[in-house]
Amino acid sequence: MDCDVYVPRLKASISQWRQQGVKGVWIKLPIRLAHLVEPTVKEGFRYHHAESDYLMLVYWIPETPDTLPANASHTVGIGAFVMNNNREVLVVQEKSGAFGAKGVWKFPTGVANQGEDIWTAAIREVKEETDIDTEFVEILAFRQTHKTFCGKSDLFFVCMLRPLCFDINKQDSEIKAAQWMPIEEYMAQPYIQKHESFKYVAEICSGQSKSSCSGFCPVPALSTSGKKSYTYFNKLQLQNKKNELGG
Repeated sequence: MDCDVYVPRLKASISQWRQQGVKGVWIKLPIRLAHLVEPTVKEGFRYHHAESDYLMLVYWIPETPDTLPANASHTVGIGAFVMNNNREVLVVQEKSGAFGAKGVWKFPTGVANQGEDIWTAAIREVKEETDIDTEFVEILAFRQTHKTFCGKSDLFFVCMLRPLCFDINKQDSEIKAAQWMPIEEYMAQPYIQKHESFKYVAEICSGQSKSSCSGFCPVPALSTSGKKSYTYFNKLQLQNKKNELGG
């Protein structure tokens, strides 16, 4: 659509929406119509969010407080705690990024993709970085931080996984080195001891490996819209509930 056709139609639409009492308007412009962004903004629209193939703009018409929902506020990250029978943990050194030049051995980590479950993301990241197949056991802990990537907040889940194989084949594009390391040696690293969040996570993982403390495991269920979702329950509470039901 050309601007000389689009702008008059947009003006007429806004006038009609105002008469109808419409409050919030969303316009989704695919990347092939990027030339319409500027005239849309000139009519009062503002950016809301963008993806690789479109830009979403919004306009709050009435002279009342804008109640349109904000863009997504959080990213979801995972850290994978994988331990073998010798109390050795799977650790990697990254080639680049924040840890690239620090020489720190760390758990495999990554970000969950859109539409990807937490436990699936953890299994995928371990496989991609080390070629180790695993099965999900439980979530041991999570933390929330703010003003991270692109100013967003971050939810980071520490997931315990059980290894199904042990021969490492590192991801050459991102991983400098990967190995099985005694957990005591991992915890003794100066970087881990210096930074509280890493130290707390290491202590939780070490404690879990020595005891029967229970974390959180996913239980599949259908949402109100009929989509499959997962609710995470404390494993001990879930087992007690199953026992009550005779399951």
